[in-house]
Amino acid sequence: QMDLCIEAFGTSKQKRALNSRRLNAVGNDILNTAVTKAAANIIDAKGVTALIQDMAQDDVQNISIFLPPCNEDADKPENVYKFEDILSPAEYEALRAPAAVFVNITPEEITKKAEDKSHCSFVLEELKFLPADEKSRDHKSRCLWFLDTLIKFSYLKVIKKKHPMGPECPHIISRKLMKNFTSLTYNNGSVQNLISASMKAKITAYVIALALHINNFQTDLTVLQNDMKLQESRMMDIAKALRLKVSKAKGLPGLENDQNHKLGTLSLPLPVQKASGNQRKRKKMN
Repeated sequence: QMDLCIEAFGTSKQKRALNSRRLNAVGNDILNTAVTKAAANIIDAKGVTALIQDMAQDDVQNISIFLPPCNEDADKPENVYKFEDILSPAEYEALRAPAAVFVNITPEEITKKAEDKSHCSFVLEELKFLPADEKSRDHKSRCLWFLDTLIKFSYLKVIKKKHPMGPECPHIISRKLMKNFTSLTYNNGSVQNLISASMKAKITAYVIALALHINNFQTDLTVLQNDMKLQESRMMDIAKALRLKVSKAKGLPGLENDQNHKLGTLSLPLPVQKASGNQRKRKKMN
């Protein structure tokens, strides 16, 4: 009825808008019909089973796109995912000031931070074992500060602030987070930075790679999974894409009686990457 009123009594601008909307509606109907027909043709030609296999293959490939650069010819584990590909020298230097809070931390302060849950579990546990050597202690503190920041950044959905991690986060680190770990999206005519599922997978891959450097290339994936708020299946997919050997955690401090933790180890030679093995069962759709 409103459209009929616009046709009869509307201004020229209103009539043009009405015609444009009707044309768009027709165009969308044509497009939807074409897409539905094309999808039906693909299903008929290829079969549902083959399409599910293609989706699983695409999922593995999609994860691999977001991994840190991998040097398959590395002679040592530390050269598989090079530290410089996780943190550039300039970024590493910028972490000196904010990480100073960890360098001189006391056991009492660690306990207080644990009570406040101001840092992720992985970082709180590693702070208990900072090296006595000044240089090593500073290095580990910087790595832990950045890893904690990465995990906290992954909790955000749409980035609305220019410096989402607060004023204590160096500008070069804020720029790295926005440039490397967000996707651009358009909403209501404006560009927004979004942490999509693929970006969350990328953050997770870099968190694991950094944790491996911190922990002599063996790390508790279950602790990181809980910190990242991921399902175990997703964490295992990313760990296997990183070419880690996954096993049950045994003999780790505090985990001697817990067989549910998964341990990820980076060792040479790297396991052969399987394209679409060990696919999880999908629910049948009626």
